[in-house]
Amino acid sequence: MKISTKNKINASFSMASMTDIIFLLLIFLLITASYNPKALPVDLPLSTNEKTESAAINVTVTAQLVYYIEGRHVAFHQLQNALQDVLAKTSNKVVVLHMDKGLAIAHMVKVADIANQLGAAVAMATEFKKNDEK
Repeated sequence: MKISTKNKINASFSMASMTDIIFLLLIFLLITASYNPKALPVDLPLSTNEKTESAAINVTVTAQLVYYIEGRHVAFHQLQNALQDVLAKTSNKVVVLHMDKGLAIAHMVKVADIANQLGAAVAMATEFKKNDEK
């Protein structure tokens, strides 16, 4: 005699929730991999010098004359006070200027003059270009 049951056990496994989790992890990794908090939209001039300055204070000026110190937006009239505060917190007295290549040299001179008045050395950030590139 065969006994039949009304409730059958379903042995299949649904992958829908697993694919949702994998998709969310993939999106998270793609977003965080491309995120750089210090990256600001500045078109740097080209240079053949590969030497870089480490642990320096980064001052960025965009093409729209927006000023940043270490990625934090600062108005030009507050630049000297903000830079003085940052220089007081570090032993490295080097300021690296990240200036858009389309800006007039006068803007770089203004920022470099402020840094020099505060006793910091000034360096200009450039984009590295190999000699065989055009």
